[in-house]
Amino acid sequence: MSRAFVKEDIDLPERSTRRRSVSGLPPGAVNYLTAQGADRLRERLADLRRAGADQDEIQALEETLQSATVVQPLRTADVVVFGVAVTLQNPSGEWRTYRVVGVDEVALDAENVSWVSPLGKTLLGATLNQRLTLPADNEAWWRVVKLAYEPAGSNAFESR
Repeated sequence: MSRAFVKEDIDLPERSTRRRSVSGLPPGAVNYLTAQGADRLRERLADLRRAGADQDEIQALEETLQSATVVQPLRTADVVVFGVAVTLQNPSGEWRTYRVVGVDEVALDAENVSWVSPLGKTLLGATLNQRLTLPADNEAWWRVVKLAYEPAGSNAFESR
């Protein structure tokens, strides 16, 4: 047997001593939040403090907000970017709407999808009227029919 295949020659990689963030992102990754998501998480934190909630939960939310980088949606010419709500339609007329957001705000609304998820990665950079195949739907295609941008300091959306 060749020495190339002897198990003892393999050095195990050392694990990084840096731990994952509260958000579950790998060490060094930027924790993006939309302005609307950051506001809602701050409101939740205030509610938890008023209610005298578990200190660990309060601390985790404080760490999340301290580590976050708040991003305003970049208004581009008909391109899906972080913070934008995307409405899709398939050939049979079914509609779906997703909003590309940070990992810590996915649970805030049913339409939210993380920018690091396979679906979020598929949506980012898509253009109006572009056909997409979604990760969980390999056979069918969907067309981007509407983009909605979040105005600063508002819960309403400006549509395109």
